[in-house]
Amino acid sequence: MKMAKPKVLALIMAGGAGGRMEVLSQERAKPALPYAGVYRLVDFPLSNLSNSGLSDVWVIEQYQPHSLNEHLANGRPWDLDRTYGGLRMLSPFQGSEESGWHQGNADAIYRNRRLIADYDPDLLLVLSSDHVYKLDYREVIERQLDQNADVTMVTTRVPQEGAGRFGVVEAENGQVTGFEYKPDEPRSDIVSTEVFVYNAPKLLATVDELVSEQAENGDEEAALSDFGDELLPRLVEEGRVWEFRMESYWKDVGQPESYWRSHMDLLGADPVLDLDDPGWPILSRGARRPPARLMQGSCVEDSLISPGCTILGRVERSVLSPGVVVEAGAVVRDSIILHDAVIESGGTVQHSILDMGVRAGTNSEIGQPPETLEDVSGSDLTLVGARAVIAADTQVPGGERVEPGATVGAEGS
Repeated sequence: MKMAKPKVLALIMAGGAGGRMEVLSQERAKPALPYAGVYRLVDFPLSNLSNSGLSDVWVIEQYQPHSLNEHLANGRPWDLDRTYGGLRMLSPFQGSEESGWHQGNADAIYRNRRLIADYDPDLLLVLSSDHVYKLDYREVIERQLDQNADVTMVTTRVPQEGAGRFGVVEAENGQVTGFEYKPDEPRSDIVSTEVFVYNAPKLLATVDELVSEQAENGDEEAALSDFGDELLPRLVEEGRVWEFRMESYWKDVGQPESYWRSHMDLLGADPVLDLDDPGWPILSRGARRPPARLMQGSCVEDSLISPGCTILGRVERSVLSPGVVVEAGAVVRDSIILHDAVIESGGTVQHSILDMGVRAGTNSEIGQPPETLEDVSGSDLTLVGARAVIAADTQVPGGERVEPGATVGAEGS
């Protein structure tokens, strides 16, 4: 007999402060951070949901929600602006025992558990909002149903020396036998991608159980934190957790280094992630801009140039968001330049990320190249916050952080 189609609710976790992105997330929610010129990070889970045919989507937000809500536009770009179902935003609230700030993604589930229970889903698809990838969630849901699992986690392989940034997974024949959250010494190169399909009743019962245990142990302010701290280890211990191995491109871009590297992955003749696949489009709320203008004397190599840009200088191995101006004699190399930034004549930007509205003055120098691009670390990158002004003839060293709105050089500090 054919199994009934499960009722699936998707939760996008978009409430974290994003402190690892430093000056780039001081004035915006990290999911609203631009990517590849014309997208935002939150576009990836939303587009995957749209392409997977899943239309009941809740976004849990907390930090800088206005920057995120402006982009979400009630879900219209993803066909989620519906009378029934569609997109719904959940923020922290007051007025009940569940009120208060979310202390992590598991705590966000706990504080919204009554709303989730009222919706009564069979499965809860829980997604991070700062990862770049393409995935048909229906395949993960099918694995969950086939195994009758408490949770199915999407996993991938990373270099083992960097696995400690993630939830590290041990598995045998697809069944998860061990899980450690951000361990100092990872025992595996298999990590969680922060894509989970939970049995919804089991999830809600388990978060209640964990909080009750804390209260019984004398914790007057009992609360959960992240999934990996208590929830997932408990479920793995009970023996009904399975993995879904992802073999295609996946990148956690929640740190400056990985954000920069992921952009570099898009360049060249054979990029590792196809953003122009008509069968799996990445949808977004894009501003209307005219075509980019590459003027006489300009030179662009291995770069992405967004609509509304004006290029009179030289751009090499870089990604420019809409409205960026590179004046004559200016050079941009191995960098990410966000919306409406201006590099004035003779200016040089190397190995840097410039946020929206930055102005780099005439003959200024921002950043410096490392010895090799393969050995880049986050401390090598120069980050310039939104609307900052770098005065003419001013040098900003490699690895420097410039606060949003600051003036550096002759006109300021």
